[in-house]
Amino acid sequence: MTEYLLEHKPAFTLTGYGFTIQSDFQDFMALQKEKAEFWKGLKTDGRFDKLKKVAKDDREWSVNEVYQGKPWNYFAVETHSAIADATRLIEFPDSEYIVVTGFGDKESLFDQLTYRAFGEVLGQITDYAYIGGPNATYRKENADGSFYGEFWVPVVKK
Repeated sequence: MTEYLLEHKPAFTLTGYGFTIQSDFQDFMALQKEKAEFWKGLKTDGRFDKLKKVAKDDREWSVNEVYQGKPWNYFAVETHSAIADATRLIEFPDSEYIVVTGFGDKESLFDQLTYRAFGEVLGQITDYAYIGGPNATYRKENADGSFYGEFWVPVVKK
């Protein structure tokens, strides 16, 4: 089983650009393609740089959430100031979080950690339950060019 930590996280808010997911969640390749196209668009139209300029640190976040009955994915950062055209402010609760950590390449780390959290860890935990709401993965580049990341899933004691 994948190792994980249980950590308390205070409430926090991320600012992001997002899109509604159209692919079937069981079609991993279609999901990856859809996200890659969206993220490529962010870099092409300047929204990625706009977020990075106001970010309070070097963490890049991928957020998954069901919002208004639809699945969403966002590219987000913690900011010092508001961005007028951001899709949304994504609020995370003060809660216990299952944290799955790992290393990988920039392009696959988000999906790798998401799969480990939902595909391996959450199915094996019996004393905590996912509370719904947003879940998120961040990545940051190490000095050697590799990437470290963490997947955070809010949970409650059963």
